[in-house]
Amino acid sequence: MPDVAQSFIERGDLAHLALLLWAGGASWLLVWSLRELASANRRFDAFVRELARFNRKYGAEK
Repeated sequence: MPDVAQSFIERGDLAHLALLLWAGGASWLLVWSLRELASANRRFDAFVRELARFNRKYGAEK
């Protein structure tokens, strides 16, 4: 990575380097957010399944 940064600095393309870093950071944040969302969906699904199992087991006694 330092070679790439040095190349940008030598050619005076600091704005392009900043844009590249921003785009990389934004992309990483999107991937991280989607992973967290998928994980939250799995946890919620497990919760709903357990709740349904509980209701089947104890909800029929009325």
